[in-house]
Amino acid sequence: MSEQKVSSRRATLAEIALDASVSMSTVSKVLNGRSGVSDPVRARIEGLLHSSGYSRRGAEQSQARLLELVFQNIDSEWSLAIIRGVDRVAREHGMSVVLTESGDRHSPAADWIEGVLKRRPLGVILVFSDLSADHKRRLRTRDIPFVVVDPAGDPAPDVPSIGSANWAGGLMATRHLLELGHRRIGVITGPEDMMCSRARVSGYRAALDEVGIPIDPALVVPGTFHYSDGVEGGERLLRAADRPTAIFAGNDLQAFGVYEAARNLGLSVPDDVSIVGYDDIPSARWVGPALTTVRQPLAEMAEQATRLVLALRDDPGRGAARLDLATSLVVRGSTAPPAAQKPLR
Repeated sequence: MSEQKVSSRRATLAEIALDASVSMSTVSKVLNGRSGVSDPVRARIEGLLHSSGYSRRGAEQSQARLLELVFQNIDSEWSLAIIRGVDRVAREHGMSVVLTESGDRHSPAADWIEGVLKRRPLGVILVFSDLSADHKRRLRTRDIPFVVVDPAGDPAPDVPSIGSANWAGGLMATRHLLELGHRRIGVITGPEDMMCSRARVSGYRAALDEVGIPIDPALVVPGTFHYSDGVEGGERLLRAADRPTAIFAGNDLQAFGVYEAARNLGLSVPDDVSIVGYDDIPSARWVGPALTTVRQPLAEMAEQATRLVLALRDDPGRGAARLDLATSLVVRGSTAPPAAQKPLR
């Protein structure tokens, strides 16, 4: 059909307009995400832009010196760490950062792409699992590079991403508790559809398997990485007749919830229950006792993602990359050897 008319060489806007049977101004509207174009015409032009290999190289001077950082929600210290990392590298290069909330933890909302095309950032950093095929195609057509940071899922091979060693983090958290002498260790997970959550739980299972401790399904409580998970899951675990002496929480917010659950039941940390979190957000150092946690290098991950998106801007042909940064255990006051259990109040 019409998509086959355009030459395989780099097409011009005039050729695309001719083959789409529209005006140059209509093609320009599509390129810049403006309204006033019907969905069928927009889809036809997008198809021609993609199939022709059209590229806006050389138009950088018309773009704002902006990097766009896209979250599902900007509502935690975790988000602030990502923002600081991106902003630090952006300022080094004389750029500004625009923040956007959109979509769910898997991908931005479908209408997000129209706003990006209007803003014309030099690059996009996304805190999601992946991007839709349509979003990827439209960003590449406009030469807007993108990188996913801390992916919730497993990005497609053609999506550059920066993550961390979640399996190793879960392993070292659980090993730490085992080395203290704990044998009955509960875990509060993150969402099942998030790769990082599954990897942390897999590390927990591997550590128990190393010492021959079978997995007790009663000690595995599902969560969604929220504070309320820690309160509810913590009380569920700690009210059990054979309660755990230690709990590994999927993130620091859940760990703080377990602190509250322990207080509600008249238990103290770490005398009655040891707690390990994940992320090492700043408030992990401020709670009492200070939280033992797995440090995920969030700011460094964001910095690496920003440098990668700028490198892709300079060299679009370098291809996708996947990099996982190391995690580390930070031992503080919330963990200790197990003591004799006392009754709940």
